[in-house]
Amino acid sequence: MSGVPPLVLDRDSAVPLSVQLADALRDAAAHGTVRPGDRLPSTRELAGALRVSRTVTAAAFDQLLAEGWAQSRRGVGTFVVGAAAPGRATPAVAPPDVAARPRLVDLRAGSPCLEVLDAAAWRRAWRTAGDQEPDGYPEPAGDPGFRAAVTEHLLRHRGLPAAAEDVLATAGTSAAVAEVARLLPPGSRVAVESPGYGRAAAALRAAGAVVVPVPVDDDGLVVDALPPGLAAVYCTPAHQYPLGRRLSAARRVALVARARAEGWWVLEDDYDGELRYDVAPLPLLAALDPGVVVHLGTASKILTPTLGTGWLVAPPEVRAQLLARRIETGTRPARAGQRVFAALATGGDLARHLRRLRRELVGRRQLVLAALEAGGCRAEGDPAGAHVLVPLPDTGTETAVLAAAAARGVALDGLGRHRTHEPASGPRAGLVLGFAAPARAELDRALDVLTAVLREASLQPL
Repeated sequence: MSGVPPLVLDRDSAVPLSVQLADALRDAAAHGTVRPGDRLPSTRELAGALRVSRTVTAAAFDQLLAEGWAQSRRGVGTFVVGAAAPGRATPAVAPPDVAARPRLVDLRAGSPCLEVLDAAAWRRAWRTAGDQEPDGYPEPAGDPGFRAAVTEHLLRHRGLPAAAEDVLATAGTSAAVAEVARLLPPGSRVAVESPGYGRAAAALRAAGAVVVPVPVDDDGLVVDALPPGLAAVYCTPAHQYPLGRRLSAARRVALVARARAEGWWVLEDDYDGELRYDVAPLPLLAALDPGVVVHLGTASKILTPTLGTGWLVAPPEVRAQLLARRIETGTRPARAGQRVFAALATGGDLARHLRRLRRELVGRRQLVLAALEAGGCRAEGDPAGAHVLVPLPDTGTETAVLAAAAARGVALDGLGRHRTHEPASGPRAGLVLGFAAPARAELDRALDVLTAVLREASLQPL
């Protein structure tokens, strides 16, 4: 055949474009638009005509070749070798119940704000990373350029002086927690905040640790409640997740002192420590005593999880054990995301992005506070990060608000999901309200829904 057959792709469909394309070519054969023996356009030609990437067209051709519907002849092209019977092609549409279901606007905590990510800077960083030669050898500690970029980032944005050799690349916070936990003897007791970050607790359990819940109040982790016999304590001192409070100065000193005296590690998760709006970012526990603190950072909240990268600053003996384990098992974090992060940092784009991100999140937080006030509620938590806590009277109200919002197209997160134990005083209820993920227009609509749902729940100011 000559040219490109008439094909239509629905870019708003939930069905991947490559699946749509494979279905459309089968349908063309079924209706005689293409016939056995016809040569199909090249993946490059088809991609240009349809204005899609070659990844899309190549994936569609791979599917047709695997089914035996088409055949590739080296140096000649791809040919149709059979025609599907009419009516047998799978339509490239989502099932009716899925297609009719509106996409929820996500007001759950944990997702980054992609709307302020400069697309040109993003593409430029990937090109810079791609200009480097492929790896011919493993680098268990991480890409050297990335480690250097992290040390500069920590010094400028978190006030932590560290050398590049102090830093190990990780695949993110949860992966780093699991890595460190696997260095502990099986069955070691690790304290975690409750309510707290469930993925960290799950990573600890998966690594063979016994999770010990410890309560949190308005001053952060209750250090006096830490039991004896611990191997480590996992905490989020700069912006406690999910309550949004900071660990007080007195408790910071007490926590580090106990770790030093009792011989355990502090796993300091600084997941969004760069995002503070009232004062400069708070000092790190690792700055108080780098001999007992394992500092964990991530690119997921300040940039995107696409990079799949984070960092760890730890005492020398911990780093040595981690490197030995990585060499022994052949496991190490992928370097592609590390190189992109380094390119963003080295060219100044990361610092510019952080300034834009802080400005954007401050404005969004004000919108959230106004919506909550209109709904008869208030927010708790420091002016930092990308979520607030909305106290609710009881768990029944929490469940009702979540359901009512979901019915109107808004996904909310309840505090109940973050509890690792039931306190003697009874479970605390509330919403963990994130405001980074939606586009501004979606956020405005979702906050209108939130206000209405809270009003209908007959909530009084708490």
